[in-house]
Amino acid sequence: MRKRARAVLVVAMVAVLAAGALALWPRPRLDTSALRPRRRYDVRILRDTWGLPHVFGRTDPDVAYGLAWAHAEDDFQTIQGALLATRGRLASVLGREGAANDYMVELLRIRDVVDTGYARDLSPETRALCEAYADGMNHYAALHPDRALVALYPVTGRDLVAGFVHKMPLFFGLDRVLRGLLEPAATPSAPAAAPGSNTFGVAPRRSADGFTRLAINSHQPWAGPVAWYEAHLHSDAGWDTVGGLFPGSPVILHGHNRRLGWAHTVNKPDLIDVYALETDPANPLRYKLDGAWRDLEVRTAAIEVKLLGPLHWTFHREVLWSVFGPVVRGPRGTFAVRLAGYGEVRQIEQWYRMNRATSFDQWLDAMRMNALPMFNVGYADADGHVFYLYNARLPIRAQGYDWSRVVPGNTSRTLWTESIPFDDLPQVKDPASGFIQNCNSSPFRTTTGPGNPDRARYPRSLGIEDAMTNRALRALELFGGDESITREEFDRYKFDVTYSTASIVASRLAQLLAAPPPDDALARDALALLRGWDRAATGQSRASALAIMTLVPPDDDGSAPTTEALVERLAAAARKMQSHFGRLDVPWEDVLRLRRGAVDLGLFGGPDLLHAVYGRPLDDGRIVGDAGDSYILLVEWDPQGRVSSRSIHPYGSATLDATSPHYADQAPLFAAGQLKPVWLDEADIRAHLEREYRPGEP
Repeated sequence: MRKRARAVLVVAMVAVLAAGALALWPRPRLDTSALRPRRRYDVRILRDTWGLPHVFGRTDPDVAYGLAWAHAEDDFQTIQGALLATRGRLASVLGREGAANDYMVELLRIRDVVDTGYARDLSPETRALCEAYADGMNHYAALHPDRALVALYPVTGRDLVAGFVHKMPLFFGLDRVLRGLLEPAATPSAPAAAPGSNTFGVAPRRSADGFTRLAINSHQPWAGPVAWYEAHLHSDAGWDTVGGLFPGSPVILHGHNRRLGWAHTVNKPDLIDVYALETDPANPLRYKLDGAWRDLEVRTAAIEVKLLGPLHWTFHREVLWSVFGPVVRGPRGTFAVRLAGYGEVRQIEQWYRMNRATSFDQWLDAMRMNALPMFNVGYADADGHVFYLYNARLPIRAQGYDWSRVVPGNTSRTLWTESIPFDDLPQVKDPASGFIQNCNSSPFRTTTGPGNPDRARYPRSLGIEDAMTNRALRALELFGGDESITREEFDRYKFDVTYSTASIVASRLAQLLAAPPPDDALARDALALLRGWDRAATGQSRASALAIMTLVPPDDDGSAPTTEALVERLAAAARKMQSHFGRLDVPWEDVLRLRRGAVDLGLFGGPDLLHAVYGRPLDDGRIVGDAGDSYILLVEWDPQGRVSSRSIHPYGSATLDATSPHYADQAPLFAAGQLKPVWLDEADIRAHLEREYRPGEP
């Protein structure tokens, strides 16, 4: 007992000494002298009354420098975190929770890929853009050293390119696949579905006023490293684009210029293959291919992990490589992973060319780079064209294998090296219907009438979706059922909150209503309330809370629940409503909330609706929105080709600064389903100007 007490005392003394040492330990200092811009940038930032930065520069690099500065003012920590993740240094700041990311960076050899392709594959113009953005980040850090992560600086143009190389595989599910291979309880499988996105384009022939309209409506988290930031970029050299971008991006990722616009939605082609390697029992670092043994390439990743204050620990982990790509050894064996588009570094360059395109042909030439291995694209322009593309790097795979599962890694027959040509991808241009749509849905039902891609042309092994989301079904019903669409109708269709009669929700509702009445009295009352539900998640709906909790709960995996399971869900939802609100018929807006600082607003919409809102349940019975309609941009061209647009963000332009008036100033409009104007002409911006300044100057 005395020995134990003595040991506890020793541990306590060590803890006290360590705490004292940490308090006295000097904080690493940033060498600001190394972060001065390499040249003077000619750029002005005009913030309008919504805080939106309009970055005006003489050249495109001037604009990129100014964009970095403006975005850093609003979201410096998130940008730094994204770039640190790209470097494989996240664990050095976050601790253990960042280690998986850092291992993946080493496993994919991201730095090697970028070092190889940066000068070889990128144009001088794109490199200049990236390096100017890096200058902007470095300059901002130099003038705000107390907020800078010292280990990150100096930022380089290569860091920006690496950020895209790093993020892209995560969009098509690499993290989930690796987790399935490395964790004993998991099973390697296809990527999970993304929450969603929408795009619609309406040509003059289907609009009531001869306008061309495009909805740019991505669904992402409302905060964090893949949350949208809105900016307007204008150079004297001809760059004039507004739209959304992610932290660390020097270009607009989806938006519009004066002549054209485009939108992305996530698609789910099969872009990852897993190979079971046959290893040598006498030497597990050898694998058999075509009857001969080959050595795995072996490296050791040194991953630095923050422990406490300045105390760090570096652990070492093997990273392996095969002819197929990266290799992991897990509880079920040794597996190689092959990624479509691996080694590609030109993502920024493709988006940059899309930003600057002034005609459909120029924009399509940019798309033909095929540097983006995935994403549906909706398009419209001042000439009245509407266009849809199922964009993907679709591997040409050998027949005779089930490519949705693990395939043999002992034969070069499974080693694909080519993808189908860009012009053979599913696409629809100017259909007779006069509209296109995609809502994370099958490309084979892009519009109504003739013009849809032919399903028979595409093998199932490509993984192209056949499923239709509720959003896609509703888009076809609304746009396909209206021969003369006004601006007001276009807006109303975008904010539609009804589940289609052909949707999974409607099917589950019918299944539940056809079941025998539950034994539980509260569940019977809940079922009676659902009988009168019109499948519309309006803010005033008194049945939507019960319906959505029962029919599309947060943990829903998309499988078909049994009737018994639906009844159990309904009973649980009823008990929750009764417990927290004292009644079942609570207006949906009282349950679904937008909370941001002191702002607390009721919302409408919900999962897989055209006005999509996803949220996290709280202990008080409410659901707080945190993803879905994260950035909406509606753009139109009049019959003379003049452009105008309106947009909304759930929060505001100051994504991290709770003291800013723009931290949540757009939230009331978002909650009401309204939009704010986007000003492109300098005279209009100045008529709504909050402030003007040059980066780095008082």
